[in-house]
Amino acid sequence: MLPDEAQADTAITIFIDADACPVKDEVYKVAQRYKVKVFVVANAAMMVPKTPAIERILVAEGPDVADDWIAERAKSGGIVITADVPLAARCIKTGAAVIAPYGKAFTPQSIGDALATRNLMDSLRSSGEVTGGPKPFTPRDRSAFLSALDLAISRLQRHGYRGAQSWV
Repeated sequence: MLPDEAQADTAITIFIDADACPVKDEVYKVAQRYKVKVFVVANAAMMVPKTPAIERILVAEGPDVADDWIAERAKSGGIVITADVPLAARCIKTGAAVIAPYGKAFTPQSIGDALATRNLMDSLRSSGEVTGGPKPFTPRDRSAFLSALDLAISRLQRHGYRGAQSWV
């Protein structure tokens, strides 16, 4: 393995499922502090800070195209930011850490319950039940997210992963 490849294997990378993510700015600030690479994946153009450490990935429109892009690249040392439970399940299988924008960490132990709840709610909505939408995003959710992201990066660092980018 070449030295650059070895560094890439131990680099922390953050993937944002960005189309409806309310914590992108928070991710950018934390990523800058830890000097980690961020991929902002969406099927619509959006503004991102102009730095080589943040890369906007524009995928084609269509169901699960952004999810597929993330799931194919997220692995151990990666952190995925998403509220999409099926995507979270796919990324957990590859060894990535997964955090919802409201601060909940999806884990191998919790993902089964999260999938079951998601499928039940989807089934109820399909049968015409009014289940309401997601709860409003609050400052407490933002704070919980920041704590969860900081914890995920700290855990990866304790296991030998590190930032790989210089922020310009």
